[in-house]
Amino acid sequence: MTAGEETGTFRGIRVGRIAAPLREQVIDGLRTAILEFELRPGQRLVERELIEQTGVSRATIREALRELAAEGLVVTVPQKGAMVYRPSADEARDLYAVRASLEALTVRRFIERANAAHHDRLRATVTALEQDVEDGADMHRLLRDKDRFYTELLAGADSPTIERILGGVQARVRLLRATSMSQPGRAAQMAAEMRALVDAITARDVPAAERLCIEHLEHAAATGLAGLDGVGE
Repeated sequence: MTAGEETGTFRGIRVGRIAAPLREQVIDGLRTAILEFELRPGQRLVERELIEQTGVSRATIREALRELAAEGLVVTVPQKGAMVYRPSADEARDLYAVRASLEALTVRRFIERANAAHHDRLRATVTALEQDVEDGADMHRLLRDKDRFYTELLAGADSPTIERILGGVQARVRLLRATSMSQPGRAAQMAAEMRALVDAITARDVPAAERLCIEHLEHAAATGLAGLDGVGE
């Protein structure tokens, strides 16, 4: 990769002085640039360049990079510094396999432990997702819809252990989730899969719900990996 290629097509971040704190504006701007591939997987994040592009302090940039590292979007590589996270194909497959196992267990626990209110809230998240897909909402909105679904699923599953472990895995696959959801036709397919999953959960059909959960993640893995290949080094 040449120096010119490493800079990608990042247009910088415009930060204001009134709305959100500067730190939050920088985090949001960098997160958006990563998820929309202005900052490409594997690209170096040079502090000096980010300071010039944003006009904020080195301390603010470092805080933002630490937050994005906690989200799984940035990694620190010895002798290279901060880089946009880019999983290898094998790592991505393993992450999705672990996620599928954990989410299938979460679905089982939800069916065992959730009450009627939990079911109502879970169904509501999928209804909102379907509406946003129909309205052509952007990928960030759809990711937030999915996050709300998992929040309700974990609430009904009532397992701090699963929630803690799954949270770490979810952070690592966030870039892959964005890549998958950006592929043509994937959003509508994803919404249909989520509706079928919730219908099985509501019917308390554990085998069907676990199967649909795993199938959904297999489809997400396939499109995410294909999309990541398309982004390039």
